Amino acid sequence: MFRRHPLLSLITLGYLAFVGWITLGPQPVDGSHGSWLWRLLRFFAGHELTSWLTYSRVEFLANVAMFVPIGVFFLLLFGRRLWFVGILAGVALTLVIEGVQLFLPARVSDVRDLVANSLGATIGVLVALVLTASKARQLRRVRAQEPLRTRPSA
Repeated sequence: MFRRHPLLSLITLGYLAFVGWITLGPQPVDGSHGSWLWRLLRFFAGHELTSWLTYSRVEFLANVAMFVPIGVFFLLLFGRRLWFVGILAGVALTLVIEGVQLFLPARVSDVRDLVANSLGATIGVLVALVLTASKARQLRRVRAQEPLRTRPSA
């Protein structure tokens, strides 16, 4: 897998390091609620169409979005036939992250994060399946048109 796709493997490892930094590193400290995110959320709360957009929902959607690329990368690395391995690897990764967070004093492990991250990885795998479907059909057609080759004798 890593030998067949060395560049994709490096990009995946880089992204996993970024996710590790975000999920296991120290959280930004802003007790004043004066950050741009809180100002934006107050703006949305003041409008009827966007009042549903709360901090909890933004955090959930951000966790989903952060794991979508992981699902894509895992599908591309493991291949379409092993699509379920990409989902399982994404779920396993989020279980490891949330488990490690139990032992970090500045972090909080949350079941909602397990759900959001797993959902993001699953969406990423599904997106990658859709994006690679035409190429997979094309490869199947080419293979079907190739004459059967006989095995070389031993």
